[in-house]
Amino acid sequence: MSGSAIYNHRTLQPTGSAHGHTRLGDALETIKQEYDLAATELVQARTLRDEYEGKVTSQINELNIIRQSLYELEAQHGKVRHQYEEEIAHLRAELHALRHPQALPGPGIHGSSFGESGPGYFRGGERERVRGRELERDRDTDRERGERDPKRLKMKAGGAEHFSPLVKTLPPVQGAGGPPGHNGGPLPSIGVVNSPHASARGIDGPLRGPATDIRAPGEVAVARGLVVPGDSPHPHARAPIEAPHPHPHAPASPDDWLDSTDPTGIPADLKKEGSDWFAVFSPRVRPRALTDVGLVHTLMHATVVCCVQFSADGKFLATGCNRTAQIYDVKTGVKTCVLVDDGAGNSGDLYIRSVRFSPDGRYLATGAEDKQIRIWDIAKKRIRNVFEGHQQEIYSLDFSRDGRRLVSGSGDRTARVWDMDTGVCTVLAVGEAADSAGDAGVTSVAMSPDGRYVAAGSLDTVVRIWDAQTGVLVERLRGHRDSVYSVVFTPDGRGIVSGSLDKTLKYWDVSGLGTSKVAKKEGGGNGNGKDTAVEKVGQCTMNFAGHKDYVLSVAVSHDGQWVVSGSKDRGVQFWDRAGVVQCKLQGHKNSVISIDLNPTNPLLATGSGDNLARIWSYSTV
Repeated sequence: MSGSAIYNHRTLQPTGSAHGHTRLGDALETIKQEYDLAATELVQARTLRDEYEGKVTSQINELNIIRQSLYELEAQHGKVRHQYEEEIAHLRAELHALRHPQALPGPGIHGSSFGESGPGYFRGGERERVRGRELERDRDTDRERGERDPKRLKMKAGGAEHFSPLVKTLPPVQGAGGPPGHNGGPLPSIGVVNSPHASARGIDGPLRGPATDIRAPGEVAVARGLVVPGDSPHPHARAPIEAPHPHPHAPASPDDWLDSTDPTGIPADLKKEGSDWFAVFSPRVRPRALTDVGLVHTLMHATVVCCVQFSADGKFLATGCNRTAQIYDVKTGVKTCVLVDDGAGNSGDLYIRSVRFSPDGRYLATGAEDKQIRIWDIAKKRIRNVFEGHQQEIYSLDFSRDGRRLVSGSGDRTARVWDMDTGVCTVLAVGEAADSAGDAGVTSVAMSPDGRYVAAGSLDTVVRIWDAQTGVLVERLRGHRDSVYSVVFTPDGRGIVSGSLDKTLKYWDVSGLGTSKVAKKEGGGNGNGKDTAVEKVGQCTMNFAGHKDYVLSVAVSHDGQWVVSGSKDRGVQFWDRAGVVQCKLQGHKNSVISIDLNPTNPLLATGSGDNLARIWSYSTV
């Protein structure tokens, strides 16, 4: 009996089991419904986001089109105004002749609206009426000019005046914003004045630098070409250019043509005009070596274009702006790729200061405000590597020709040479130099064609050269009077061209690198050392003077025949090997921040604070 009771007990089922399963199923069903509802809401939210982004993009494009139309109207207005001023001057001359008829030959003025004839003199009443009409026209002209000029000043005050990818700001000038000073802190960002993309980090601060007075010993401003005169000139050296023949209609001063902001009064054979751009050729050079300049593509961006660079094969152009890097087909102007790091967050600005194609064209390196270097696989549109180590914003990048190393420059007073495979870097530290004037953040870096040296321009006006393998300081080049914003090696590796806030470019002969003994590594490789004395091997052999404002970017053509510079004066200038400016190109409405020359074709790329990148063609003899 007991065994049977035990057996029967084991066959009993737990009470409420069916009810428990039902409750669990109901809970799962509720969760599923909530999940489906959340997924639906997410899809709707994404759709709304896409719609808003599309509307914003459309509005930005419309604004760019409106702005472009305004530029064209402004250019047309200038032409019409010039015509009216010429007509007014002609009428004034006629009135002057009427007021002084004794200077007129013959028996009077035939066809005059005054209907007078006689022996060349007006009666008193007619003379007074002529003078009255002249004074009335003068008053109308002055009134018109008074109404027009304040508008022009207002547009200038409220327009986008300039942008630079890195700037050390001083106390505001003429009411401009921006943080006061830069010493002891990171380099602040710079944006477009009154731009919707401006932030509280000094976006609208003025582009300024320390006005130091450091002259290079033995500096000479001679037109000898991009080689040092001597017994063993470089094989590509050319004979000095002969004295140019002045153009018959040349301006009174030889350099007045560089001051021109309106091409209307320039002879037709010395200019070329587009809808919103013009090029002026030097009247001092005959015959011209640079024969033509033309606009190929205008590439609109949503924000300031901080950097541009052609690929090694010349087929693509990369640009960098706020949060995105773009790649364009050079032939068609079509955007082929957009690179965005979704993991970087969406708050605040994140300007990309430098873009560089790897020599094989497979990768694009970008340096940004967040101190990171991203290596993008272009085909996959994904990040391959992230190099970290810099303590401040990254302002410049450059690949070695074999693609195995990448050099970077930052506001943290260092340049770094990265191994592309391992990510290991060699630190090239400026150090706490006793003779360094103010901040020495690195603004621009370049690797020599043979990969042996790294050149870096700094805020302290000095161009430094290191051995890329050992990190040993080889040379310090002094001569600029303000911060150096751009450095580039010539294709033969025997020279360096630098651009500065002192409004000049300089050519430095560095053909002696590697032939002299060097002291010890600057900073000891850890950034805590001091500058050490080294034997001088480079000197400034040529000055390029002609820009009216800061020189922000320089480039040298692949054949070494041309130097091109972009400036805060919104212009681009073409210089020949003798340091003579042959052409000024005005094609942007804001600072020309970055330029690059195509390595395979006669093409020029420019990036500007007016949210445009442009591709230009040029022709030479």
